[in-house]
Formats: sequence, structure tokens, C-alpha cells
Amino acid sequence: MSKRELIHDRIVESIAPAALEVIDESHMHSGPKSETHFKVVVVADAFEGKKPVERHRMVNAVLEDQVGKKGGIHALSIHAYTPTQWVARGEVVPTSPPCRGGSKHDPS
Repeated sequence: MSKRELIHDRIVESIAPAALEVIDESHMHSGPKSETHFKVVVVADAFEGKKPVERHRMVNAVLEDQVGKKGGIHALSIHAYTPTQWVARGEVVPTSPPCRGGSKHDPS
């Protein structure tokens, strides 16, 4: 099972999202080109009434053994919305900024 699939399955099992996208952005960064940098867009009723930091903590708790040296995921960008917020933003996945940590894809 890939890390992308593992992230997806764990979030589905624990948060029961209405919508979920797990995007491997490793190719945008220097270093290993697979399964080290991910963007997660999670839309769930479970986020109702919770502050953004609380939502992030929920997602991080599900993946705590995968992030860092032990699990191999170097970076995890979390975008967590309620269904109402997701519809209000037009159901658009946010774009990621260029890597500032030595990406070979960023000429600056």
C-alpha cells in the first residue's frame, strides 16, 4: 500500500469525510521524489464548531506515526473544511506555493 493510500484510508476510517483528496506533492521538492510531501484536503461534518488548529490536530493524530523520520512523510499540508465552508469556496483545492526549501523546480 502506498503512503497516499494509507493516508486516505486512515482519514476515511477515523474522520468519515464527505470529501477527501490526498495529493503527493513530492515532485515539487528537492530530495526523494515520491511519498515525502503531501497535501490533504478534508471536508467533514466532524469539523463543525472546531477551530482550524483543532481540525489539524485531528488529522495529525490519525497520521502521527507516519510523519517524521519514523514514517517517512516529511511535510503534510492540511486543508480542513466543514461541508458549508467547502461549498462556499467553490469546492476548489487550494494551490500550493513553490517549495522554499531548496526545490530544483524553483529558480529563485
